[in-house]
Amino acid sequence: MTLDLSGTGWHAQSTQGVIAAGTPESVTAGLTMLEAGGNAVDAAVATLFSLMVTDHGQCSIGGEVPMLIYDGAAGKVSALCGQGRAPLSEAAISWYMQHGIPGGDDIKMAPVPSAVDSCITALKRFGTFSLAQVLESTLAVLEQDSRLIGSALIGPGDTGPLDGFDKLTAGKLRTGGTPVPRAAEAWQSRLAITLRKLLDEENITSGSREEKLQAACDRFYGRHPERNDIAEALEAGYIERGGFLRIEDLAAHGTGLEDPVSADYRGYTICKCGPWTQGPMLCQALRLLEGFDISSMGHYSADHIHVSTEALKLAMADRDAHYADTDFVDVPLDALLSDAYTELRRPLIDMSAASAEVRPGDPIGMQALGTADTGPPSPGGTTTCLTADRWGNVVSATPSANVPEGAEDIGGTGVTYSNRLLSFNTNPDHPNCIKPGKRPRSTLTPTLVLKDGKPVMAISVAGGDYQDQVTLNLLLDVIDFRMRPDKAVRAPRFATTHHEDSFNPNPERERTVLKRQSLDVYNSIDPNVSRELSGRGHQIARWKEPIGHPVMLMLEDGVMFAAGDPDAEMHAAGLD
Repeated sequence: MTLDLSGTGWHAQSTQGVIAAGTPESVTAGLTMLEAGGNAVDAAVATLFSLMVTDHGQCSIGGEVPMLIYDGAAGKVSALCGQGRAPLSEAAISWYMQHGIPGGDDIKMAPVPSAVDSCITALKRFGTFSLAQVLESTLAVLEQDSRLIGSALIGPGDTGPLDGFDKLTAGKLRTGGTPVPRAAEAWQSRLAITLRKLLDEENITSGSREEKLQAACDRFYGRHPERNDIAEALEAGYIERGGFLRIEDLAAHGTGLEDPVSADYRGYTICKCGPWTQGPMLCQALRLLEGFDISSMGHYSADHIHVSTEALKLAMADRDAHYADTDFVDVPLDALLSDAYTELRRPLIDMSAASAEVRPGDPIGMQALGTADTGPPSPGGTTTCLTADRWGNVVSATPSANVPEGAEDIGGTGVTYSNRLLSFNTNPDHPNCIKPGKRPRSTLTPTLVLKDGKPVMAISVAGGDYQDQVTLNLLLDVIDFRMRPDKAVRAPRFATTHHEDSFNPNPERERTVLKRQSLDVYNSIDPNVSRELSGRGHQIARWKEPIGHPVMLMLEDGVMFAAGDPDAEMHAAGLD
């Protein structure tokens, strides 16, 4: 199979279906599913598996992928909890508490790989195609990679440039163009073998489509009654490299389905994943902003940027103080999103001055301020995926992994790993402290927007702690300033690092606050506006590079519009 990328650009519209994602190959993989009669979930899963190869490093099959899915037939949004967990071993958790959670390329920072289960769960519950159908494009790219790796283009031990090598078609073997050793590139051929094993399992299993899909998933996670070779190889790889994950951790993993967290903003309902992500903080920020007449302030005016930034700072302070895995912690989410709490917090926004404090509130005691005062953040390794079809199904997903540069795959499986355990901390009194089998509070945060119960927008952003800040920019662009997606994704953006770093596990949480009063703005924003903001106390940094990497889709009067920021190398396409 050869992928035709000619129909992929950065914006598109269609009445039949649209895709927006991080690479042209992944967009084409999803579009191929829509052309074959698949729905938005079939297309999303094909897109996601393709991203795990063609945007490898930003995401991987060993990473994670939270999803929001609008089921057109049921008229309902479901959140898929696509986040891997910490090891179940008490001894492992004791080690982390004593030594800290390591970074670099240490495999101890890896959670249970969750992407395979997330994708198969989505396909099983909401899709229509087989695993073989959705993996066809990914296997084509992997096997292309394998042929190129084995060719004269790379000699033994060669670490130099590959003349004439199309890194997009061959799966972005080199993130950012940095040469890596041939040994680190050979995961493609090994991953192709692993995926073929899943397809073999699907093929030889009798029963329904769903039973076949589950059998393939069980083989990966060590739950199969006869064949657990993939999970056994993963366990051997973890042991060999000093990791704590074992086959019991893989077998215990499952992708839960939840109702989304939601908040209303000017007649729109914004749906997010729960507080095991940072998602609800966007709802908190929008609730605060609904008390201000944003549109009358003027687009990119000092007031517009100032009030949005101050609302984000308050919402992120609550995120950092209260959010965690709800399987382990009673997060006071209803209180955080309540009218009473919002009205207590809103007066903390001073339109004349940028706050220099980190100010979480007390939603239990209903106090505007709690007692704690707790260089730019790492952009993380994350990519994007949005799909919509003619039957009213919409998917928003934010796949990630932060694969360490040069990291080898685990146990010869082609499966690389994520660093997401770094989003825990080791403060025993903090709700996001690491515990056996717990999910770290992730930055990954897809968005679906409804109006009168029907989907009208979806957004996915790559960019760590910037993700929901960029989403806020886009929502205000569309809702308050009436922009279309192709305009919104290219509009100037702003963000702050006045918050804790979500990838710093330091138990002294106040030490992880990045830069108080910071405000990053595009250099295209009026210098007079920057000067006015500086006069209010914001520490301004003017950016040439994109702040976050967004994709967006909109549904309006039977037409679907999709766009990805071309400056951030995002892509989109529509079905003819």
